[in-house]
Amino acid sequence: MASQHTIADAVELAGVGVHSGVPARVRLAPAAADSGIVFVRRDADAADRGIPALSRFVAATGNATVLRNASGVQVATVEHLLAAAAGMEVDNLRIEVEGPELPILDGSAAPFVEAIDTVGRVRQAAPRRVLRVLRPIEVVEGGKRATLEPCDDGFWIDVVIRYAEPAIGVQRRNIKVTPESFRAEIGRARTFGRFADLEGLRARGLALGASLENTVAVDGERVVNPEGLRSADEFVLHKILDVVGDLALSGARIQGRFTGDQCGHGLNARLLTAVLEAPDAFELIAEV
Repeated sequence: MASQHTIADAVELAGVGVHSGVPARVRLAPAAADSGIVFVRRDADAADRGIPALSRFVAATGNATVLRNASGVQVATVEHLLAAAAGMEVDNLRIEVEGPELPILDGSAAPFVEAIDTVGRVRQAAPRRVLRVLRPIEVVEGGKRATLEPCDDGFWIDVVIRYAEPAIGVQRRNIKVTPESFRAEIGRARTFGRFADLEGLRARGLALGASLENTVAVDGERVVNPEGLRSADEFVLHKILDVVGDLALSGARIQGRFTGDQCGHGLNARLLTAVLEAPDAFELIAEV
């Protein structure tokens, strides 16, 4: 039977919040078996500063996934770290945060993967929890859709994106999520945006910390970043990274196949909620 894991020691990372533009610091620390992943806002002025990384605590999904507890304490842009934990099979983690959102770092999950690799994982005396999908569930929003369906071979993600900008265009990738594929491909894909959208986002108080150090910027046919792309399909791989992070809010490892057409945080959250609200659509089991 597969065991749960936490990390062997604490590790810290610091940077800037991509939307708030303010300094942010995060400390990853070991956690007991069956405790799951919990964010703790160390700088919050509240008795309850803990926010479990579970679907029912999702407060917003506009340009990032935001979690909020009953006391109103919240933390934003959690998806990259949650993706790293899920991709590297870390089940239990205490995440102490200073700042309104997690640091964006290089715009990918790679720095979090490197942090986990640096301290290593520890096997725990409890079976890993698995959410096994039993029947297809689909959500549709205009021309966008997302589906979870049964799959006997782990967790597969098949995503297509469609952008008018020639630098992105139409991309599709179908990949099995494993620690190896996450470390080598999924986790390295950076967040991206259209250069023309930047002024409008900043007028809304967003992307205040965005730069070419943490975001792939496209302008028509051109990738603005001087170093270019990390892979030809980096754009769709980043969308897959977001799916891994958003579905990690199930609190368990997914056994199923996700299919997304122009999916984003909002649609991913709606799909997970639809699955969790349909008792005949899944079962929670111990991984063998």
